[in-house]
Amino acid sequence: MATTKKTNHFPALDTDEAQTQGMHPFKALIKRITEVYGPSGYEQTVRELIREEIKGLVDEVRVDALGNLIARKKGTSPTPRKKIMLAAHMDEIGVMVTHVDEKGFLRFAPIGGVYPINLNGSRCRFANGVTGVFGRETKNGSPTEIKLDKLFIDVGATGKDDAPVGVGDAASFWRDFADLGDRLVAKAMDDRIACAVLIETLKQLKKSPHDVYFVFTVQEEVGLRGAITAAYGVQPDLAIAVDVTGAGDTPEANPMAVALGKGPAVKVKDSGMLAHPAVKALLIEAAQDIKAPYQLEVLVGGTTDAMAMQTSREGVPAGCLSIPTRYVHSPSEMVDFNDVQNAVRVLVTVLGKTIKGE
Repeated sequence: MATTKKTNHFPALDTDEAQTQGMHPFKALIKRITEVYGPSGYEQTVRELIREEIKGLVDEVRVDALGNLIARKKGTSPTPRKKIMLAAHMDEIGVMVTHVDEKGFLRFAPIGGVYPINLNGSRCRFANGVTGVFGRETKNGSPTEIKLDKLFIDVGATGKDDAPVGVGDAASFWRDFADLGDRLVAKAMDDRIACAVLIETLKQLKKSPHDVYFVFTVQEEVGLRGAITAAYGVQPDLAIAVDVTGAGDTPEANPMAVALGKGPAVKVKDSGMLAHPAVKALLIEAAQDIKAPYQLEVLVGGTTDAMAMQTSREGVPAGCLSIPTRYVHSPSEMVDFNDVQNAVRVLVTVLGKTIKGE
């Protein structure tokens, strides 16, 4: 029998108006959506925030069995209309408690791609609002080498019985949003920045000849699971994922022709998929039509929901529009606001056109 003192609710987002007063409305949305709790498998609060933001903008909203939020905006062309699926994942990386010792310290397992180097001294937050600090074993430890099995979480407990969380409880990183002007910093930019892009695209999209499905997926960080089920259910004719990608513009970075401030990146290849040539061309042509800056992305490691959508059923032409991001999978991911806004412009342009071909 559990003896931990905990609640089962998922906390509402702190929407203190004073914090966003005078802030650009799109930036205010990014702040709200990045600060909310939502590691893989626990996307409920994120989903409700998005549902509220898109209320009245779509013709149909549903949640599938896995938890994906699927919003459909009907097209203006005569039926049958093409079905276009846009996907951005709601989940963020996190940790799950595996053991509570007699002194109240927590051991944990990663949820998604958690890098040990980013944890020591960082904070996390659980669903019931409890904040924890990541610490590391120092006895016989190297000051430069950190491993997950040598880390623990301190929630201020004095013993096992007064620990406010227990085995099976999940936490996400905790950092507040920072507006640095053109540059924005937050935890969970991967992939809440893309969720914000889809919401803003929906707000700006007056009409489309196609049926457009704005899909906010779950459990991407643990295996693209939400996109697998959503694409199978929607059966799109064309699919575009929106996600973050790494940048090669910091000192001594691995060579990569993507930088902050030079526009959204049109994916060519990553470790899980090759973008469909027609979808890649569609995104490039849209950027060129509106004279928006863009980059081409070849990502050596990692993949996106586009892989799952591309291989759904008998196959779907799929591509990805990426937001260049520094410090991916850390508590302080950085994007450029101009890249974000231009991503919206490109998507609105793509969706507003008639897409030829079968």
